Amino acid sequence: MTSASATDLSLAMQTNSTRRWPALLSRLLRSSRLQPPQLRQAHALAIKVGLDLLPFPVGKLIAAAAAVADAPYARSIFDRVPAPCLFHYTALLRSLSLARTPAVADAFSVFSSLRSSSGVALDQFAFVPTLKVCARGLALRAGQQLHCLVLKLGFQLYVNVRNTLIHLYCRCGRADDDGRRMFDEMPQENDAVSWSALMSGYLQISEPQKVVELFCEMRARFSQINAAVMVITLSASVDLSHHGSEALHCYCIKSGYYSDLNVATAVAAMYAKTKCMDSAAMVFDATKGKDLVLYNCMVDGYVKSGAIKEAFALLARMKDEGVKPNSATFVGLLSACASSGAVVVGRHIQEHIKEEGLELDAVLGTALVDMYSKSGCLDEAIKVFDGMIDRDVQAWTAMITGLGVHGRAEAALRLFHRMEDEGTRPNEVTFLSVLSACSHGGLVAAAKECFERMVSRYGLSPKMEHYGCLIDIFGRAGILEEAHELIRSMPFEGDAVAWRALLAACRVHGNVELGEVAQRTLVSLGDEHPSDVILLSSTYAAADRWADIEQLGSVGADNAMEKKEAGRSLIEMDVPDLLPTTIMGD
Repeated sequence: MTSASATDLSLAMQTNSTRRWPALLSRLLRSSRLQPPQLRQAHALAIKVGLDLLPFPVGKLIAAAAAVADAPYARSIFDRVPAPCLFHYTALLRSLSLARTPAVADAFSVFSSLRSSSGVALDQFAFVPTLKVCARGLALRAGQQLHCLVLKLGFQLYVNVRNTLIHLYCRCGRADDDGRRMFDEMPQENDAVSWSALMSGYLQISEPQKVVELFCEMRARFSQINAAVMVITLSASVDLSHHGSEALHCYCIKSGYYSDLNVATAVAAMYAKTKCMDSAAMVFDATKGKDLVLYNCMVDGYVKSGAIKEAFALLARMKDEGVKPNSATFVGLLSACASSGAVVVGRHIQEHIKEEGLELDAVLGTALVDMYSKSGCLDEAIKVFDGMIDRDVQAWTAMITGLGVHGRAEAALRLFHRMEDEGTRPNEVTFLSVLSACSHGGLVAAAKECFERMVSRYGLSPKMEHYGCLIDIFGRAGILEEAHELIRSMPFEGDAVAWRALLAACRVHGNVELGEVAQRTLVSLGDEHPSDVILLSSTYAAADRWADIEQLGSVGADNAMEKKEAGRSLIEMDVPDLLPTTIMGD
């Protein structure tokens, strides 16, 4: 039986004895082409012939549900088992560890049920998936509780348990203390997975030098280094100041890792991130069996290096070679269009997205909303937003930002409340966008309510940018004393931007005394700027205090005029000669 179908399984059962049925079911469930519909068909056939009453086939069904990342279906099978055994529990825990959303509480519930089951003893295979759920959910406290149980029962002797604990601590940002301590407890027992887990943890906390040091130490201890370690080391080398990229590239070729597609992609990404696109192109051209990840890496590298024409040419090559793009392929291109205002090019990209039949997911939809908003096409941004099949916090924030920038403050506020009503939790950037919209629209009361809601309802700590927006709103509205009090109450050291915003507001509203306080504070902060003198001089002029203007002198104003840069703008006249005809179509 070579095809993963319930029909083939049924036919095979007809020509084999009943004793072979569990093995036939197991072979079907192990198929690499197994999908949720085929799993359900196999389950239905197992129920029909009575295999659902046997522990081994039921365990295989749960394990198959885990393999296709269908945790709810795995749980539904498990709940119908009258007396689950250890295999059933571990299969269910594995399905939870592979679920799209880590459910720490569910995993702990199953693990606790396993511990309390009479006649079922724990083993290392129960700890590993439960710890993985904690790692994915960044549940450090829960993971530490499991670690205590591991030590109590002696399971730290198993290398797979120790490796998962190292992975847990590294995922939670504790590579340099708990992760390293776990690694050093039994150094002679560490395998390649132990090393790669710790190196990945150091990479996550931006310690590339320690990654390279571990790589050198690993080379001295082991004759062979796996591809995963090479990928991590290549990623770390980008952030180091010394030039070791070429040496690592040579090592990959000499050691035979260059034939591994993941390593080749990491080498290309290393060159692309350092804007050495000629070297990246050489790696790309020499790689056989190019996949979508490698293509996306090159497209992103060309975009960030400013080589937009080459990026579009590579997109056309993907089409010629039958490589179907995904949302990540177009995000960098749309970002480049947003930065340059190339809305015509952006529209052609959107047409190409439609031709490829890609769904407007959160990532792609957000990039399009951002591009159209920054290019002044707000109606098109709204149309894209309304057509998105899934909206995350970034998508809502991008649309709120677009409305605010275009002066539609009340619409931005309504969208923010709609976001809350639909169950999406705003983050710090969302609140900054709402406050900025209130600033553009002069909505003082709404801004104060939003600032208070950020702290009281969501428990977020306002940053300097949030205070700056609120100060700017108070300044524009002429509530200068309240703005002054807000600056003094900030939980930060004196910020020149906030005081300068207050000084500018004093000029607009003619508050000389507070303007002098702001200017003196800027001097005491050591952040003087010629524009400060101009602002205070204008404030004096509005109050007819010409003697004070003479006392200030004109030196600062002259310097300010010399330092002021000329404004510039960019408009798109026509479709640039960037798009290959295969992308532009007719």
